[in-house]
Amino acid sequence: MITLKGAAVSAKIREEVTELLHGLSGAAPKLAIVRVGERPDDMSYERGALKKMENFGLQAESFSFPADISDEDFQKEFRRINDNPEIDGILLLRPLPKQINEREIEHMIDPDKDLDGISPENIARVFAGEDEGFAPCTAEAVIEVLKANDIDMCGKRAAIVGRSMVVGRPLSMLLLKENATVTICHTRTKELEKTCRDAQILIAAAGKAKMIDASFVGADAVVIDVGINVDNDGKLCGDVDFDSLDGIASMATPVPGGVGTVTTAVLAKHLVMAAQKHRSR
Repeated sequence: MITLKGAAVSAKIREEVTELLHGLSGAAPKLAIVRVGERPDDMSYERGALKKMENFGLQAESFSFPADISDEDFQKEFRRINDNPEIDGILLLRPLPKQINEREIEHMIDPDKDLDGISPENIARVFAGEDEGFAPCTAEAVIEVLKANDIDMCGKRAAIVGRSMVVGRPLSMLLLKENATVTICHTRTKELEKTCRDAQILIAAAGKAKMIDASFVGADAVVIDVGINVDNDGKLCGDVDFDSLDGIASMATPVPGGVGTVTTAVLAKHLVMAAQKHRSR
C-alpha cells in the first residue's frame, strides 16, 4: 500500500502561493483565526495553520474566546474582526458552542474573506460548480491530494462517509465537478460496509476515531482520511484504522501527515487569493 503523504502536495501549493505573492503589492496577507473554547482538535488545527502561514511568508493572528461567551458578545467581536481592513481572510473554527447562533455568523462573514466556504454565497457557488468563491479547505484539499497523485476521478465510484457541510456535502460537489460518481453515506446508510467496499475512492469524514477499518475497503481502493481525532493516549488519529488497510487498499493517507497538511496549504492559497480581491476593491 502506498502512503499518500501531504508534504509533497503542500510543497506544490506553496509554489503556487509564492507565484501569487509576486503579483501582490503591500504587506503580506493577514489571516484571522477565530476560535471559541479549547477543543483539542481546534487547537491542533490552529497551531498547524499558524505554522503554515509563517512558512508560506504570510501573517496570521489568533482570536480566541471563552467557551461560555454570549451570542451577543461573540457577534460584536466577530463583526470587529470581519470589518478590520487589515485582515484579508478569516478562518472560523467550528462547531461553535450551542449558545452562539452559527447561522447568523455564516451570513455575517464577508464572502471575500470567507476562506473556508461557510457563507451562503460561497456554498452556493460550490454547489453550482462555479470557480469563483472559496470551497471549504478540507474538501478542496482532498481533491488536491487526488490530483497531485495522478488519481483519475472521472467515472470513478467515490463514497464519502459523512454528510456535514464542512466536508461531506461540499466535497461531493467537487467530486461531481471532476465527473466522479458519488455516494454520500451517513449513520443511517443501510449496508454501510458494503457500500464503502464498492467504492474505488473512499473518503472518511465521519468524525469518529478509527471507525473505518479493512471491512469497509474494497481491493485496490484509494482511501482518503480527513478525520482529526484524539485517541485515549492523547495522540492524533484519523477516522481510518490505517494499519488494517495494508494489503487491501492501493493507497491511503495517514493521520497526521496527510490531508491536514494539505488543508492548511489550501488555506494559505485562499488567503492570498482573498488579498488579491480585497486590495483590488
